[in-house]
Amino acid sequence: MPRSPSVRIATKLSKSIYQQLNMYAFAATAAGVGMLALAPPAAGKIVYTPTQEQIPPGFGTGLYLDLNHDGISDFSFVNFYSRTSSQIGLWVSPINASNEVFSNKGFAAALPAGVKIGPKGNFQRRAIDVMASDDLFHSRCAGLWKDAHKRYLGLKFIIGGKTHFGWARLNVSCVYLHAISATVTGYAYETIPNKPIVTGQTKGPDVVEPATLGHLARGEAAISNWRVRQTADTSH
Repeated sequence: MPRSPSVRIATKLSKSIYQQLNMYAFAATAAGVGMLALAPPAAGKIVYTPTQEQIPPGFGTGLYLDLNHDGISDFSFVNFYSRTSSQIGLWVSPINASNEVFSNKGFAAALPAGVKIGPKGNFQRRAIDVMASDDLFHSRCAGLWKDAHKRYLGLKFIIGGKTHFGWARLNVSCVYLHAISATVTGYAYETIPNKPIVTGQTKGPDVVEPATLGHLARGEAAISNWRVRQTADTSH
């Protein structure tokens, strides 16, 4: 004889069991929300700007550097040159009084790639940091940036009252009897205050948005839509 199909019989649970299940569900949800609430905040990112900006030679001219593109210049470069003067030189100056340049023995340091720029850096607050100078009468060029190629300035600057770190990459060459040739080939900064940046670093870690109560209220579809934003992968 054919077997009768199995039938699932709904069992009516007692009120006390319902209460216990609700308590378990509430406790599990609270624990889950607590873990999500403790998730680390969104990480910062490195904003990198490739460029090819020559620092124009001449008296009264220069180049302004706006690291974070907020319309406020952070540093200025001067490539001093005068046909009537025996001296020419390349200087970098912080515009904000709180901004500083990574220095070495009285000169703006010409750093290689891979150097950490952060709170423990050798920053010196001066109005002008000499990068290179040339004495036309003696045909000699001096300074840490003499004939520098892909060297980095370590920079410390202020955004909204908070300290940020960045770098600028330059190529510099001294040509006797002519103005110094200097070109900014890129610059970058770290968006998290007081977080170090490494010279030559053009991207940071992925940025993950932590879950919120709003995500839970909107359900699984919203959770599956958490976004992972990656910083732009740019080359030198």
